[in-house]
Amino acid sequence: MRLSTTDVYAFQALGYLGTCDTECWMSSDDISSATGVARPYLVRILATLSNNGIIVSKKGTGGGYALSKHAKDINLKEVMRAIDGPVAPLSCISLNWNESCVEEKRCHARTTVWQRVRDAMLAALEEVTVDDLAIDFKQGNNYQPCLEHLLKANS
Repeated sequence: MRLSTTDVYAFQALGYLGTCDTECWMSSDDISSATGVARPYLVRILATLSNNGIIVSKKGTGGGYALSKHAKDINLKEVMRAIDGPVAPLSCISLNWNESCVEEKRCHARTTVWQRVRDAMLAALEEVTVDDLAIDFKQGNNYQPCLEHLLKANS
């Protein structure tokens, strides 16, 4: 698993929404201003989060975006799956997007390495919640350094 810019921006937006009550509606302009994420990019991220039930949206006056449940009840496993799809490093070990491999039954690395990596990542992501992201947001952490430290292909 490798974080993307989209992941980091989603964490920022969710951290901001996590500082509010679930019935507190924030406009995309408010979220963009608070997080520094460009509104056009942010709107696409919010749509993905909304389509996957992480947040809810309401149109019209007094509308906007809000968390679908309390921040402590939304874990990063849900968020990562909403943004990126599979968390597993290989499709042959994915729990939700599994694709069989012809070597699956005799592949030693599959069970000794890759399934263990998948399980460790899922367990860690399940322990961290949007409430943790909200704590960072309240402390003024904007994850900008994370964007600068993302691993880039061919770097």
